[in-house]
Amino acid sequence: MKRLRILLVDDHVLFREGIASLVAARTDMEVVGQAVDGLEAQEKARQLKPDLILMDIRMPNCDGLEATRRIKAEWPEARIVILTVSEEDADLFEAIKAGAQGYLLKNLRPAALFELIQGVSKGEAPISPSLAAKIIREFVQATQRSAPQGTTEVNLTGREKQILQYVAQGASNREIATYVCITEGTVKNHLHNILEKLHLHNRAQAAAYALREGLIATSLLPPVG
Repeated sequence: MKRLRILLVDDHVLFREGIASLVAARTDMEVVGQAVDGLEAQEKARQLKPDLILMDIRMPNCDGLEATRRIKAEWPEARIVILTVSEEDADLFEAIKAGAQGYLLKNLRPAALFELIQGVSKGEAPISPSLAAKIIREFVQATQRSAPQGTTEVNLTGREKQILQYVAQGASNREIATYVCITEGTVKNHLHNILEKLHLHNRAQAAAYALREGLIATSLLPPVG
């Protein structure tokens, strides 16, 4: 099994070493490099080409948001996930605009952190649950301003509507597959069909559509039955 190669970027050595120690105990991922600020992160990303960069925001010389912009400009395929203490809306949305694939808080338990990280290799966008609602609300507002006419008449199947409800709650493909008793591959196929029918580009937009059309409440809910 191929290990997920991780570059850690944080100016606090104790935090970096703590994450590195936790990763060292796993068989599915490894830390291939560490950086103390955004400038060193650019150099290490260029040299190591890691599968994932875990990036702090508040760092000297070059912060994580600017480093994310620079790395993505040079290497668009880079997968960068912000790992920070900041719950500020401005940081969250600026990170997404900069090209970050996810935004996680440092108060996550290790098991939750690693589960969310694993989703990156499957094309999922890891977001701390407490922040998911903020992103969905932002997309709801955006789609209300720019949604194409007639989307409410799109003919989704019962299964597609069910999966869309789970997407709106922030469930991963694996969780949806468990709830609905189908394979992850089947979930991906349904999501592809949903996005095609709705003329949307990603999960967040699909979640916004579900909220806007009243398919689910505006807050994240427990799994639907």
